[in-house]
Amino acid sequence: MQLTTTATTLEAQGQLAVATKIVLAGKLFDPYTLELLDDQAITICNDSGMILDVAPFSRNGSDFASFDGEVIDLRHLTVLPGFVDAHVHLFLHPYAEASWEEQVTKESIVERTVRATVHAKRTLMAGFTTVRDLGTEGAGDADIALRKCLSSPGALIPGPRYFCATRAIAPTGAYGPKSPLYLNKEGIDGVTGVDVADGTQECIKAVRRQIGAGADWIKIYADYAVRSRASEVSRRVGAASMATFNHDELRAMIYTAHAYGVKVAAHATNRSTIIPLISLGVDSIEHAYDMTTPDKTAVEMLEEYVGVKTKYVPTLAIYYTMTQGKGEKWDRVVSSFKAALELDLDNISCGGDTGGFAHGANALELSLMVRLGADWKKVLRWATLGGWECVRPRTWEGEAGKTRLAQVGDLKEDPRIVGDNEVPFGAVRRGFIADLIATSGDFATDFESAVSAESIQFVMKGGRIYKRDGLPLV
Repeated sequence: MQLTTTATTLEAQGQLAVATKIVLAGKLFDPYTLELLDDQAITICNDSGMILDVAPFSRNGSDFASFDGEVIDLRHLTVLPGFVDAHVHLFLHPYAEASWEEQVTKESIVERTVRATVHAKRTLMAGFTTVRDLGTEGAGDADIALRKCLSSPGALIPGPRYFCATRAIAPTGAYGPKSPLYLNKEGIDGVTGVDVADGTQECIKAVRRQIGAGADWIKIYADYAVRSRASEVSRRVGAASMATFNHDELRAMIYTAHAYGVKVAAHATNRSTIIPLISLGVDSIEHAYDMTTPDKTAVEMLEEYVGVKTKYVPTLAIYYTMTQGKGEKWDRVVSSFKAALELDLDNISCGGDTGGFAHGANALELSLMVRLGADWKKVLRWATLGGWECVRPRTWEGEAGKTRLAQVGDLKEDPRIVGDNEVPFGAVRRGFIADLIATSGDFATDFESAVSAESIQFVMKGGRIYKRDGLPLV
């Protein structure tokens, strides 16, 4: 290979040649600048999996003959940070195969866990090196054990970096599964889809219970179709999403979680629910598709979202799958997302509510965003750096977080010291963990093909290669 790098890179190679590998990227996407950089050499520490250097190389100079480590030649591909799906359910599989209620009440915890391991591998092979699982949906705390199996050192199975919420929290009567015989009883055969809590004290206890179990995140159902049983006689009432918790209950849960250093995600579709959540400092809003009223447009309604830190995770993919892109609900989803684009909101993260549709097809969310008018470069940022900004722990936020981020280049965020879920990812820069993917596609000419699982030829998580030349290595 006729290649040269900068003097700085060669000096680093001389010092660390035995302990490093180099990835040669024909093009490299930078989510900070939204640029595609030509001919970049990425130096990675073999032991920590951290990126030590990123520098341009020349194809017309000397070779890497003096370099003792592995050179991974991806000059024919476009390299970028691994994708982040900020809303998955690894313990669910497509509703086209079995309904949510059938999965929750008829599949054993063993079956659901085995399925989750299969889903984890499919997700990683599709280029998604990190996911946030927002509830096991009746599988209890099984995600905590799964996280252990996926995490280094000693990972038992291949899969993405895994942030989990154990059991979501909802009030009495709001969620399923609902017995057709015992109408006032929560769940069926002892299985409940959520942790049920009423009143501020129970809500505080539920948050503490999830955190004590090991949750990275708290998930709250802030609105839902509470009166679903009325749909037999009043379809509109039965389908209507309405607030579940009162203001004091929401405040108690959010403040308690934050006091423990844990972020909060809220399932919220209606503006009347969302605005109070934002004022309470909730960290992400899931869905947010019903942002219009008879007298105000979605743009007017979303203006209060401008400038806030709360992440917007639109979950377009699940609604597209459920509606096939047709009907009133899909029209409302589209209207809200296009309003966000019109307002140039940038506090967006990509999460498809994956599980209701196939794991491994996670990129559908990115494709739909571009179809609906989003700039593909921004979508790539929302799916990489924006994903990390969403799912990362609260220790990365505020002034302390800014100071910490400024020191990333000092290589202090070694996963062997801080742990898998504390490391910075979502960008290819010195001090970030080497979660890298590469596609054979061209984002500018055929974005959907470029992000598809079939086009992802290379996957690296934490400096370890899991897919190469389009083939799984595990």
